[in-house]
Order: sequence, then structure tokens, then C-alpha cells
Amino acid sequence: MRLPLPFLLLASLNLHAQSIGMDSHIDTLQWVLNDNRDLTQRAKTGHVDFPRLKEGGVNAPFFALWVPTYYKGAEAVRRTLDLRDAMQRVLDAHPDQIELALNAGDVERIAKAGKIAAVLTVEGGHQIDDDLSVLRVYYRLGIRSMTITHFRNHNWADSSTDKPAHNGLTDFGKQVIREMNRLGMIVDISHVSDKTFYDVLAVTNKPVIASHSSCRAISDVPRNMTDDMLRALAKNGGVVGINFGEGFLNPKDAEMLKKTVNAISYQEPALTGQALDDYSKTQFFEDESKPRPSFGTIDDAVAHIDHAVKVAGIDHVGIGSDFDGITSPPKGLEDISKMPALRAALRKKGYSEQDVRKISGENTLRVLREVTGK
Repeated sequence: MRLPLPFLLLASLNLHAQSIGMDSHIDTLQWVLNDNRDLTQRAKTGHVDFPRLKEGGVNAPFFALWVPTYYKGAEAVRRTLDLRDAMQRVLDAHPDQIELALNAGDVERIAKAGKIAAVLTVEGGHQIDDDLSVLRVYYRLGIRSMTITHFRNHNWADSSTDKPAHNGLTDFGKQVIREMNRLGMIVDISHVSDKTFYDVLAVTNKPVIASHSSCRAISDVPRNMTDDMLRALAKNGGVVGINFGEGFLNPKDAEMLKKTVNAISYQEPALTGQALDDYSKTQFFEDESKPRPSFGTIDDAVAHIDHAVKVAGIDHVGIGSDFDGITSPPKGLEDISKMPALRAALRKKGYSEQDVRKISGENTLRVLREVTGK
């Protein structure tokens, strides 16, 4: 017998109060850096803040330190450090509500204390400026994951939204993967080309994640994963975090997403320092002020989760919403506070409580534990 949705919603609220809720990709630090946002207060714009994280039962989000690809070389490193400093200001100001998590044990301890466990990730390999020393410094600063590419290729890896330049990973790119394995940093293959994906899997000796990707069989965009890729990810022991962004979920949005990505990512301002930061800030607020029409719904998110589970298995699917990095979230999942509705919808679909726990956080927590060793 299928239980009614109101009962399941109540059950999902009880569930999230007892478990680890992880989202493997949110871009909320952009609001902190560009708008000096106080995350302890419920904001009228954006998708994530402390009150909404608690309502959504997400107590261990991955905060992305995203630097646009038009930041080159040392400028990309500088901007990454600015974002890390913005995160530190949040941590220092509110130690009673949020704490940096360096491993799975930290996540469990911090969540048990009723606080938010912040996991830090770099969103783009260009942010190490082709220097393994920079990668090691990021690790020492508490960063535990890195997305290998972003919108465009860089000197050692091909992106899914650019023309192939390296046929996947270069020799140096393979060194990066090995060094991340050695350090205990999660390798994130969202944004990479298909060839880069398979090159990563051939090199890594630890599970990887696709922190914010969905299923190409449902919505045909390069950022989504094919069924073969999902099966390979499962064999590796990794996890795909389903992305809620427009185009990722509903095929009616896919063509518009492709056009938007191409238009945005080709911009290359000839600026440095404060002038480049001002340009980036302007771009951020322009994007936020122009939400795109979207057909996506909570049912689409459930469909992608269900497809990924059927292809990869229940142990290899999680949530990577891309909240605060998208402008038009699906109806029914307008911000992170709505996550109980997604859990209820999965229960209505026939998923057990344990299955929902795995999707909501336990699978991603397992990868964090296996990579960091703690």
C-alpha cells in the first residue's frame, strides 16, 4: 500500500532530523563574496542560507569555491583565496552554527552537535595554475574536493562544453589525479569531457564523484552522464549528485542551456585585479536578475534519480543541486528548504527509508570517508 504524500512529508521531516543530509554542490559563497550576505538570515534571493539548510535537512553541504574560467593563471589562484577567505569569515563569525569538515568523521561529529558541516571544493582545475604546490596548499586550507574542469578546457584537461584540445587528460593531468588521491581529495568529474572522464577512471585509485550532473538519457546536454558513464562510475565506487538546474532535468530546457553556456563561457575580458573582480561581480548580478524560463519540476528530479539508481545502483546516487549556481530551479524544489518534499516524493515512488538516506547523504559520505581515510 502506498502511503499518502502528507504522511510521507511528515515522515521525511522526521528522517532528515536523524540523518546526514549532503548536497555535493552549492555556489552560495558567491553571495558571500559579492554581496557580503549574512547566511544566518533568511534571504529573499538565492537558494541557500542557514535557516533554509536546517529546514531542508541538509547539514553537510559542499561549498564550491567557483572561479570563472576567464580568471587566468595567478588571477585564478588569487580569486580562489578570496573565496576561501569569505568562507573563513563565515566560520569565524558563527562557530556555534557552522564548522569546517575535513573528513567523514568530522561531518558526523559536527552534524551530531546540531551544526552545519561545511565541506569545501574547488570548481575548476584551472584554479591550481598548473602547479601541484598550489593543489597541496588548497588541501592544507581544508579543501577536500576539486572539479577537474569548468566551462572551458585548460592546459591539462578537456571540458564537456569546449572543443577537444588534449584528447582528455594530459600527462600532467594524470599527475594531478594521482596527487589528489595521495592527499585525500575527492576527484570531481562534473564538467569534464567524456574522454576526460574515462581517463580519470583509468588513473584514479579512489572513488570519484560527479558532484552536480544528471542523466543524458533523459536530458541530452554534455554536462549530463550517459548510461555507460553511470555504470563506469558505479564500478569505480563513485556517486553522481543529481543537478536541479534548468536543462539538466527537462529536455525542453536542454537547447536553451546549450546556447546559454556557449554565450557565457566565451567571454574573456582583458582585465586583472580589482577591475576583473568588478567585472565578475557585475556578471553575477546580471545573471541573478535574469531567471530563465524553465519546465523542470520535482517530478523530473525524481525521474533522474530513479534512472540513475536503475543504471548505477542505489549506492551510487546522491544530490548535487547546484543551488545558487542556477537561476531557475524546478517547481517544487525552489530552494534547499524544499528537500523534504523530494524525500517524500521518493518514498511515494517506492523507495525505502534506507534508500532515501543513501541518496540524501550516506552515499556521498561514504566516498568522503574512502577518499580521506577518516
